[in-house]
Parts: sequence; C-alpha cells; structure tokens
Amino acid sequence: MSFSRRAPSPPPDARRARWAVSLLFALNGASFSAILPRYPELVEQMGLSNTAFGLAIGIGPVGGLLAGLLAARLMSRHGSANVAVCFQVVASTAHLLVYTSTSWLWLTGALLLATAADALTDISMNAHGLRVERRYRRSIINSYHGWWSLGAVGGGLLGALGAQASLPLWLQGVLGLLGFGAAAIVSRRLMLRGPDTTERTPAPVDGAVHGASPALTGAGEVPALSPPGRSIRGLALRPLGLVLALGMVLIFAGSTEDAGGTWGALFMTSTFAAAPFVAGLAFVALQGAQTVGRFLGDGIVDRLGDRTTARLGALIAGVGMSIALMLPHPVTAVIGFGAAGWGVATLFPAAFRTADELPGLPPGVGITVVGWLARLGFFLTPPLVGALADALTLRYALWLVPLYAAGILVFSGVLEGKKERHGATVPS
Repeated sequence: MSFSRRAPSPPPDARRARWAVSLLFALNGASFSAILPRYPELVEQMGLSNTAFGLAIGIGPVGGLLAGLLAARLMSRHGSANVAVCFQVVASTAHLLVYTSTSWLWLTGALLLATAADALTDISMNAHGLRVERRYRRSIINSYHGWWSLGAVGGGLLGALGAQASLPLWLQGVLGLLGFGAAAIVSRRLMLRGPDTTERTPAPVDGAVHGASPALTGAGEVPALSPPGRSIRGLALRPLGLVLALGMVLIFAGSTEDAGGTWGALFMTSTFAAAPFVAGLAFVALQGAQTVGRFLGDGIVDRLGDRTTARLGALIAGVGMSIALMLPHPVTAVIGFGAAGWGVATLFPAAFRTADELPGLPPGVGITVVGWLARLGFFLTPPLVGALADALTLRYALWLVPLYAAGILVFSGVLEGKKERHGATVPS
C-alpha cells in the first residue's frame, strides 16, 4: 500500500468505521489503565513484595503470548471487527477479576485471562484500522493509537480519582465492565463489512520495495516472491528478519510504556511518599504526552518518516528519564515519564503498519507475529524491574528505561523512511 499527498475524500462507510475503530481503541486503553493507579492498594491488600508483584505482572502477558498467535486464524474465519469487539468485552470482564483479587494466584490468573483477550483485541483492531486506512489512502493509524492513549489517560485519571475517593475496587470493576463493554458492542455496528482482504490492491511483485503492498491473487492469496530466496517452512528469510527486527522495536517500546504503567505510581509512592492522586500522575503524564504525540504523529511521520521520528523519540525518552532519575523530584519524575511517553508515541503504529505491508506474508500474519513479539517485553521486563527494585531501589531499577531507548535506536532502521512513504502514488 502507498499513499499520495492528495488523496480523495473517503466514502461515508470508511468515515463511520474510522470513528468506530477509534472508539474501540479508546475503550481498550481506558479499561485496563483505570486499574493501574490502584496497584498500590492491591499490593498492600495482598502483602506482596515488589518481586512478587513484578512476577505476577510479568506472568500475565503469557496469556497474550499464547492467545496472540491465534489472531490471524480467528480474523480469517470471523473477521477482524468481530474478533476485536468480542475479546474487548472478555477483557473488561477479566479486569473485574483483577479488581477483586485477594491472592497472588488470583491476581496472576486474572491477568493471564485479561492479557490473552487484550492480545486478540489489539491485533484485530489494528488490522481493521488498517483496512480503514486503505480506504482513506493516507496515514491515519497514529490517530487510532492517539485515541488509545486518550482512553488510557482518561482511565488513569478515573482510577486515580477512585483511589483518592476510596471507591471500592469491586465497584470500579463493575462500572468499567458495564460501561466499556456496552460501548464496544455499539462500535461494531459502524465497522466495515466484508472480508478483511477487500481493500488490498493487487500490485506487481517484480521490483517491489520495502513498505509496498504484497501482490494478491484470487481470494487474498500471496504469490511467492521472485526470486523466492531461502525460507523456513515457506516463509522467506528477509520478511522473517524484518518481522523480528520490528518485534524488537516494540519490545523496547512496550517496556518503556510498562515503566509508567506498572511502576509509575509505585515509584512516586516509594520515592516521594506521594498522595494517591499525585502518584497516579506518573502514568497520566506518560500517556498524556503519548496521546499528543500520536495525534500529531501522522503529520510528523509524513515530514520525517517513521525511522527518523523513532530515532528522535528514542533520544527524547532516554534523556528525559535520565534527568528524572539523576535529579529525583515529583516534578522531574512527571516530566521524565512524559518524555518517555512522547518518545515512543509513534512506534506501535509504525511497526504494525510496516508488518502488515511486508511482501511475502499472507494478510494478517505479519501484524500477528509482530504483535506477539511485542508482548515479550511485557512478559520479561516487570519481573526484572521488580527484582532490581528489591535489590537496589525502584529508582535505580528504572535506569532500564534509557537502555530501552538505546535499543530502539539500534533496531529502528527497519522502519520506513521518508522517501519510501512518499515515493509512490495511490494505486488506481
């Protein structure tokens, strides 16, 4: 797929679908993020150490790792819209179980179910959003993730206010299930109809460049690349290497987001003895800056390209968090988490789009594999941060965030550059 500078106005069904997908992204961000400011209560209620809590948070994404690989098959059979909405309702139900956790085992099991459902929702709503983007014939995927961040900020604020007002955890969970679940079901009515391959335009394979659409034949089949090159069970090694590199970008981006989500409130509480609402501002700052970065992201990416945008963002994230950790204060901490959020704002949209358009992969496979790899970051880093926090302090453990920024710099070369995004015209 490629874009022109001046694309025609999208049809009405595409405009409606864009709002529906944006709503689902916002609900997905809000539902889980409302829990995060209440983590300190759950930790205190169950008497967990940082290591035990980090282990529970780290084991949770195993559910996403196991379920995420089913996304391509489920989307092929039921459609991306149905899969996204169904599992968003399941995720909101699992979040109620998180709120009502009374033991480490209960919390871990609830997180396993929640992340399994979230993985399927995440991949399928991105896939459906890219369907709509093809109708628009210009970049809009960053705005979807902007709505996710906006939802996350709203959910984080609601959770922080609930903590400050001592709202019972179970009641917040019930209200979230009813509100978020009902809105997700409503969004389905406005999404695109037909198979997910509808908007993919056939294009010649010969001379294909990185970032171009795969050629399609028949009912969405992808012909072999010419020349095919070496492969592993039919998957050419070049697409495999690109998918793995994209996965590494998202591992580091996801680990950066996790630093604010899982540990932000605990860092503010343990380091500065901050009040519950102030403690929640670390996560809100990260997501707030990320929200602004994502809504501005499509314009920035059009000017600079995904690759340069990612590298500049990594520098901002690394420098911002380094200053916050070298000069610890509630104000510098909030600024540092905000810099981290801004720095990784465009990475998930960029990597998902690049993966979905890789030549040599059937529809849905690239985005499924990259989404699965991204969850390795959520699986591996919380136990690591928790163990370092118990051994050193959470302040020193969070020095991993500048290291994540360095990792993004290393692997960001796989993302599209400016010329690649503007060099082609819209296919007729």
